[in-house]
Amino acid sequence: MNLMSPENKNRLAVLRSAPLNKWIALSQDETAIVAIGDTYAEVSERSESAGVSDPIILKTPEEWVPVSL
Repeated sequence: MNLMSPENKNRLAVLRSAPLNKWIALSQDETAIVAIGDTYAEVSERSESAGVSDPIILKTPEEWVPVSL
């Protein structure tokens, strides 16, 4: 039985495709990375330049660690 919804699977795929230890901006529907940078400010500016006014901005980890729940 798979407990993960298709939306969560897509979001996970997008996040795992992001470079490690960087700031990223996701589209509002969380289906695409619209900006990548070394600082929050850089990603915010690049998102605006890409036409995304309300992105979801987060910092990726230095490495992905598997977690079991």
